[in-house]
Amino acid sequence: MMAKSISQESHKELLLEGRRQFLFQLSTAVAAVSAFGAESSKTAVPLPTIQLGQHCISRLVAGWNPIGGYSYLGPHTDRHMKEYFTTERTVQFLLDCERQGITAHQFSPIANTVEVLRQVREHSSKMQFICLHSGRSGVKEMAESTRPIAMAHHGGATDRFFREGKSREVHDYVKEVHDRGMLAGVSAHNPDCIKQVADEGWEVDFFMTCFYYITRNKNADTKVPSIATVEISHTFLESDPMAMTSVIRQVKQPCLGFKILAAGRMCASEARVKQAFKFAFDHIKPTDGIIVGMYPRFFDEIRANTQHTRDMGKVS
Repeated sequence: MMAKSISQESHKELLLEGRRQFLFQLSTAVAAVSAFGAESSKTAVPLPTIQLGQHCISRLVAGWNPIGGYSYLGPHTDRHMKEYFTTERTVQFLLDCERQGITAHQFSPIANTVEVLRQVREHSSKMQFICLHSGRSGVKEMAESTRPIAMAHHGGATDRFFREGKSREVHDYVKEVHDRGMLAGVSAHNPDCIKQVADEGWEVDFFMTCFYYITRNKNADTKVPSIATVEISHTFLESDPMAMTSVIRQVKQPCLGFKILAAGRMCASEARVKQAFKFAFDHIKPTDGIIVGMYPRFFDEIRANTQHTRDMGKVS
């Protein structure tokens, strides 16, 4: 009987001890999760900022091309990006950008754009949006459905209109955007387009300036080396960033430089990325910013790029 009684007591003690350990482990896990949640909800150190009209935005603007599947690296990479950036992931991406200090996003309209922006705003986001768009007749509808702070005429369309002698189409677009009460910008890959707009005194609030003249007419442009090459989508010449940044420094309006990483061609190492950021900030005005597309599927590009901006984009 005694042996049986001791066995029962021992068993009961073991059960009680096991329960105590379980409750301790559970409470520890809950505390750890709460701490992680509190830490992840913290906003990072603010980024350097610039003024865009009456709006103050981070010098690093979250770009859109990877979201829309525009990799400039071929159809397989395009599809890879497009499949990754579902509506839910795009919303999360923008919220993650904001948590890291990015306060503006440049977007181009696609099928789920309105839904993405709606969901981002439902999370009480303060993110400000810049729409890249073309076609004067569509300005009113786009402005009402997405409520951006600014709209810029699409760079590819700008380059084409100027080449065809139809720059008035772009000027009319700028006027229409102003009439709708928004900041109006002109985007271009060709630095000569930016110079012409500035020289003619258009009332533009900002420029979007591509570091690479990827829309050049290679048959007519004698500056392009006559070397037979196999291209992937577009030509990126090493001399292009210097040509565009020279124009950027001459115009009085704020400029948002884009494709500073040559659409991924300068991303072989983080050291190379850092070098590209340094070149960009060293060669633009203190009143200018950069737009960088990010694809954080395999690496936390948001955190890395915001840190590069803090390190090299400080405005004295």
